[in-house]
Amino acid sequence: MRKAPRLVLAMAAIAAAAARGDDWPGWRGPAGTGAAAGAGYVASWGPREHVLWRVALPGLGASTPAVWGDAVVVTCAVDGQDAALCLDRAGTERWRRTLGPARAGKHKKATAANPSPVADGTHAWVYYKSGVLACLQLADGEVVWRTNLQERFGADTLWWDLGTSPVLTRRAVVVAVMHSGPSYVAAFDRGTGALIWKQDRQLDAPEEAAQSYTTPVVAAGDRAAGEPEEVLFVLGADHVTAHDAATGAELWRVGGLNPGRDKFFRSIASPVVAGGLVIAPYARGNSLTAIRRGGTGDVTDSHVAWVRNDLGADVPTPAVRDGRLYVCTDKGRVECLEAATGKTLWKGELPKHRHAYSASPIVADGRLVVIREDGHATTLAAGDAFAVLAAGDVEEMTVATPVFVDGRIFLRTHDALWCLGRP
Repeated sequence: MRKAPRLVLAMAAIAAAAARGDDWPGWRGPAGTGAAAGAGYVASWGPREHVLWRVALPGLGASTPAVWGDAVVVTCAVDGQDAALCLDRAGTERWRRTLGPARAGKHKKATAANPSPVADGTHAWVYYKSGVLACLQLADGEVVWRTNLQERFGADTLWWDLGTSPVLTRRAVVVAVMHSGPSYVAAFDRGTGALIWKQDRQLDAPEEAAQSYTTPVVAAGDRAAGEPEEVLFVLGADHVTAHDAATGAELWRVGGLNPGRDKFFRSIASPVVAGGLVIAPYARGNSLTAIRRGGTGDVTDSHVAWVRNDLGADVPTPAVRDGRLYVCTDKGRVECLEAATGKTLWKGELPKHRHAYSASPIVADGRLVVIREDGHATTLAAGDAFAVLAAGDVEEMTVATPVFVDGRIFLRTHDALWCLGRP
């Protein structure tokens, strides 16, 4: 294992703290909300319209790229190996790295590389269905450290394919493992890979409901609510839990997401933070629960702000911007809510289609973009009424969430990486 010098680690920490609007460090963007900075994004595109470049990838993957500066990092499987590639913003490959035998996906939408990479100005961290978690130099792909969570802590017992992505705290890269075996959340030193903490997350959820494919959310602590400097929110096994990001200690929990104890309520859509609320989609797309931050212990009876049992999303994670929550269901129902109250501000239905929505919605430049699994995109106004503005299509299977940075849209399909925009 190669250890990074202290100066390099310090630079990495500074770079992470200074994530710019034109960087997309991880799956849900700079703030983890699905909201993009910048302007000038195209509203429509096609296989021959507004395509700056398309690069065929050497293997399948369903992960969203991480973009930092001129580096675009994607993961996939290459010749039966877990692999990471880095391209520049012009689509030229800079490096590729293989990290050991891949474990193929079971579902038609899934691959060995579902988890999205996360990056800062110095490193990229990648995670795979095989259990491999690795830190790579962003400049040249050199392996800084590598470990395998399944070899260390137990086999993957998910009924389907690993979906959670790693997230970064100030000091650590954090992975949530929630399945039928012992569930836990673990934090590793970003530069050395040393285990900082491992917090058990064993909750009384029945059968498949104990399994989760969600990604944790990292947020600055709300001191007025009694939170520590940095907080980690985790959804799965019929609960939302909040943890001190420095120690992993559980701060509070909210249950009741599965009052009927449905044994098949596995969770895929992730939670999202909207100011003083944590909003959790659950019940296979049939509920949304908003939780006030703060408190200690079981706060189910005291901190639930509102619940919607007529709306949710099974796979796409909602987006948040300016106090509004944007929900796209798997079947193409789009609804804008006032995040503080859960009240619907507007809603609409996209045309019925045999393909569903798996990619999460993105809010950018006053628009809301949702992409169907066949690669067809709809651009709506993120204003005060349901209004379809334009459409786009790449005619390729798409389950990864698009990336919006600096006037460019990076769209990863199962087979390729597209860059969309104006010259």
